[in-house]
Amino acid sequence: MAEATFNFPRNFVWGTASAAHQNEGNNTNNNWYAFEQAEGRIINRHKAGLAADWWGGRWREDFDRAAETGQTAHRLSVEWSRIQPAPDRWDEGALDNYRQMVRGLRERGMTPMVTLHHFTDPLWIYERGGWVNDISDQFAAFTEKVVGALKEYVTQWVTINEPNVYAAMGYVLGDFPPGRKNEIFTSFKVMTNLVRGHAAAYHTIHRLQQNAQVGMAHQYRGILPKRTWLPLDTGLAGLLSGLFNDFFPRAASTGVLKFPGWRYKIHHAKGTQDFFGVNYYTREYVAFHPLSLLGKRSYDPNAELSDTGFIANEPEGFYEALKWANTFRLP
Repeated sequence: MAEATFNFPRNFVWGTASAAHQNEGNNTNNNWYAFEQAEGRIINRHKAGLAADWWGGRWREDFDRAAETGQTAHRLSVEWSRIQPAPDRWDEGALDNYRQMVRGLRERGMTPMVTLHHFTDPLWIYERGGWVNDISDQFAAFTEKVVGALKEYVTQWVTINEPNVYAAMGYVLGDFPPGRKNEIFTSFKVMTNLVRGHAAAYHTIHRLQQNAQVGMAHQYRGILPKRTWLPLDTGLAGLLSGLFNDFFPRAASTGVLKFPGWRYKIHHAKGTQDFFGVNYYTREYVAFHPLSLLGKRSYDPNAELSDTGFIANEPEGFYEALKWANTFRLP
């Protein structure tokens, strides 16, 4: 049998990613904190609490470990509610803390990538309806403040982490704040406004930093028909994949938003990705069901499942995700 050794390129970047609310601890002024307080929202009544105490300085230990294990980059998010705790107030101390973090990465030989929005909204945004409204101006102002503070150390930016997940989990499945279910029309409004927010942030960053690289981190989920011979299954799988997987990157590529039977242009969103960020976890199979808009969803019965049953181990789906992302012809 023939054998071969494959090597990654010398300049290949190895790293990990983190989210502010999961790591910093004591983020008490955002939508996820409020969501955690409600009974029955989080399994086992867990709360972020102190988390990994990055805000107390323990990011240094984790960055040391990352560097020791050969990582050459880290993607972290900044917490909007810390930096702008109220509509008329900015916290320069919070910005300085983030400046120390990204400088700390550089000092350890690691490239920082900063995510501006990783699922959390300040309470003052959330209580006014959040992304159901067009808050792109507020998001652009926040972006300008962050980039101005961190651009000495950061040239790679992610505007929004998994906007498709934010809209689907918050307004269709109800597992994320605000916990609303089956509000399809509302989720379309949210998705449209997230595109506006991404575009506004993209142009703001490039105005402030010409050498910046800007993209979004987009979750790709393989959605396949359970019964390939049944047109109802294949049609539903194609529809759901188009909405979940294709909507945001197509909008950032062409400036055109497409829903079934509806088409809308946001001209300034066209060409607003300098690189393509793809997150992959799993893939699923969909069967048409007359009582469910999303059909009946399942995993390959032969696939190993995560402890919570949330992820099925199907590495081939990762390969399919990479091939899909490559169709956008971006780094």
